[in-house]
Amino acid sequence: MSGNKTFVIGDIHGQLGMLENLMEKIPWRPDKDALVFLGDYIDRGPDSRGVVDYILSLTGNYSRISCVLGNHEGMLLDYLAGVHKKLYLANGGGPTLKAYKRDKGLLSPLLLHEIPNDHMAFYNSLNPFVEIEDYYLIHAGFMPGVPMALQTKADMMWIREPFISSTYDFGKKIVFGHTPFLEPLVMKNKIGLDTGAAYGRRLCCLELPAEKFYFAGV
Repeated sequence: MSGNKTFVIGDIHGQLGMLENLMEKIPWRPDKDALVFLGDYIDRGPDSRGVVDYILSLTGNYSRISCVLGNHEGMLLDYLAGVHKKLYLANGGGPTLKAYKRDKGLLSPLLLHEIPNDHMAFYNSLNPFVEIEDYYLIHAGFMPGVPMALQTKADMMWIREPFISSTYDFGKKIVFGHTPFLEPLVMKNKIGLDTGAAYGRRLCCLELPAEKFYFAGV
């Protein structure tokens, strides 16, 4: 990707309107630049299913797109496997489940066959992280002091502290989402991009290597 740009988009959480607005603002060149989504496409916001459809429309037309696994996609997959169902519902999964239900009048649990095949393939294809020349692009972060080969998938999806406050040198700068801030967190070793789209605030994109920010929302 030498000489080209990478655009990294933080946690979307069903905010399709914000995503469409943000995509209109960023100078992404699909034939030259990479586009990376940091996970948490679903839950809490009004149109999780629409967000996944939108991303699938992009990945179906352009090849330089990577999608990272967020903890909310992890929780949905657990829910569908019959694991930690209450955890998912407590973390805003209800609207996503309702969007996939074929019989909107039923309150029974979502069945695996009710999710479209392309959506299930998307959820199952998500990457734990993306590595580019000078950056690791990940949903939540890494455990400080642990070799990269020994980092756990759980930490990559869920960690907050001790990662957030750490000044540990991971060898490359970390760009992450998961933990919401009013403004992007900018430190020597990390940049946090979750600016609260889940709560109706803003959706953030970071242009690399310039480290320039773009926003959509209030």
